[in-house]
Amino acid sequence: MAPAYSRVRHNENVEEGSFQFPFGGDPEELLRGIREFAEQQSESVAAAQREQFATLTLNTAVELTAAALKQVNATGGPDEQAIALRDAMRVLFPEAVALVSAARQGFMREG
Repeated sequence: MAPAYSRVRHNENVEEGSFQFPFGGDPEELLRGIREFAEQQSESVAAAQREQFATLTLNTAVELTAAALKQVNATGGPDEQAIALRDAMRVLFPEAVALVSAARQGFMREG
């Protein structure tokens, strides 16, 4: 059995410029629609990738901060422990903010 595309018969009596598009409608309009659809899909994928990057970066900032705080060996009474954790946060917070800022800038730049 011949493939479907070879079943289309060439009509030798068709005048030049009067080609009948087998799917109906204007071929240029169909191509324009396909291009628009492809562009929309590309934009959707890019937006999803930006959102995923931002989410992963934010999650990384949270996880790294939590892991670093777990490494703090705060001893003494509650006041001494609070001071030790605050000192650690003075170092960790700017790093976490830098990650969040990078995620935001990447998201804004791509958008």
